[in-house]
Amino acid sequence: MKIVYMGTPQFAVPCLETLVDDKHEIIGVFTQPDRPSGRGRKINITPVKEKALEHNIPVFQPNTLKDVEVFKNIEKLNPDIIIVVAYGQLLPTEILRVPKYGCINVHASLLPKYRGAAPINWAVINGEESTGITTIYMDAGLDTGDILLKEEIKIYEDETAGELHNRLMYLGAEVLDKTIDLIGTEEIRPVPQNHKEASYAPMLTKEHGKIDWSRPAEEIKNLIRGTIPWPTPYTTYNGKIMKVWKGSVIYGNEDHKPGTILEVKKDCILVATGKDILSIEELQFSGRKKMSVNQYLVGNNIEPGIILGEQYGD
Repeated sequence: MKIVYMGTPQFAVPCLETLVDDKHEIIGVFTQPDRPSGRGRKINITPVKEKALEHNIPVFQPNTLKDVEVFKNIEKLNPDIIIVVAYGQLLPTEILRVPKYGCINVHASLLPKYRGAAPINWAVINGEESTGITTIYMDAGLDTGDILLKEEIKIYEDETAGELHNRLMYLGAEVLDKTIDLIGTEEIRPVPQNHKEASYAPMLTKEHGKIDWSRPAEEIKNLIRGTIPWPTPYTTYNGKIMKVWKGSVIYGNEDHKPGTILEVKKDCILVATGKDILSIEELQFSGRKKMSVNQYLVGNNIEPGIILGEQYGD
């Protein structure tokens, strides 16, 4: 089959590699335009573009898929199928109609749960015990198409969104491989999603990492896990931004205002929450490296009685 592949971040690279390894005819790769990033505003190419260039696959980087010339270009390529993995734009209806076998999306959740841009983060933030990969036939909606294949995996208790991302991107390649093998056969039977069971996973912003100490410690722990590596969980200590990289729950309430530092031990900081206690085990202050509490307390102090988060910085 002639394939047009659409993807942008690292998550989409293993799927592209699998298609290459399986000797599929990839006639073009669409990815987001190169953009500046970091403090130096250096122009970086997308991970998918980098991989496509390694294999001498033509790369297209339109600002929008709604451009008439983009449609004409895809029509000229005449793909049998379009595969979309974390591309970053919705496909217009006219493009969806071009391929003989339609457009397939690889999505990092068990649809219809967690439609949207950040399904991995929100599954962790919400304390889900499992998630997975779903392949669907794309329609005009956001992750609303008929389900082709679905594979579930367990979310580990202390797993961060970043760690789960790395497991899911390889699972995504495996599920895509199985899906492609079945396309055009009677063995695959698309199943409509139950839209009543749908939930939405919006894109994260920096604000999503702010810790609300009035929440239960279990929810705060999940927020910490779910916002690593980005936007990163944070609070303030005496008005200074303090990122919290690891925390665990100690069950049992203390009659203190949420956010109060109850005790500073050699390897953790115990903090009151809306329910139970959060033990902070790794932290980072602005301009400093991430370190364990044990490492930080060598030459630095954390004072019991300080209320975290009382004064947030920018």
